[in-house]
Amino acid sequence: MTSLDKPTSDTDQPHRTDQQDTDAKAVTEAALFEAFGGVRGMVETVLPGLLFVTIFTVNKDLKASAVAALVVSLALVAVRLIRKDTVKHAFSGVFGVGFGVVFAMMTGNAKDFYLPGMVYTLGLALAYLITTLAGVPLIGLVLGPVFKENLSWRTRNPGRKKAYAKASYAWGLILLAKCAILFPLYWWADTTQLGWVLVALKIPPFLLAVYLTWVFLAKAPPPIDVFAEMEAQEQAEKDRKAEQSARAAEARTYDL
Repeated sequence: MTSLDKPTSDTDQPHRTDQQDTDAKAVTEAALFEAFGGVRGMVETVLPGLLFVTIFTVNKDLKASAVAALVVSLALVAVRLIRKDTVKHAFSGVFGVGFGVVFAMMTGNAKDFYLPGMVYTLGLALAYLITTLAGVPLIGLVLGPVFKENLSWRTRNPGRKKAYAKASYAWGLILLAKCAILFPLYWWADTTQLGWVLVALKIPPFLLAVYLTWVFLAKAPPPIDVFAEMEAQEQAEKDRKAEQSARAAEARTYDL
């Protein structure tokens, strides 16, 4: 077992000072902001659906509402490309809107614009819960690379694994609660009622899940920077080889 794989326990973690706790919270906040897109990502998530339900509420025109939602999604991607920003959040919005538009146009039912996103939410909720039960919480897989710890938390940092498990359970249960509201509305409510409730439920559950994730991780042991460890090992190996070469050269000189 290498040093990179060696497990640690919670008692091995040094006691953190108030300043270290503050730094950990700041680092966690920045990582969550990067991973989930921050305010701009939330706007890109909400705007297409808001535009769709607004136009449909006014004129009941499925085609106009769908085209407007798709156009604004593509425009958000174009803005990111022009600014050379990351496009993963905008692209996810385009795919979501695109599936909704195609599905609604195929069935002729405007409510079906929301169905693919609702099914995705349900699948994501189950993924959070199932992966956590399997010992590989999904939120850890998402945030591990952001914190530069990759999967080291699974075997070497049990405190962070527990925090990731709590966060994943929180995400799964919050998304399940959201689905418990939306799916009955899909069957019983009309398009505008479903649309406005869905828009209203876009941000608050997301913010609650992100906040709980921040709380759990801010209290957890700090991440293990596996990239820094690998770089240190590579540098140590280079230094060792350089020392061996120097000794060999010195020995040849001595023999002469």
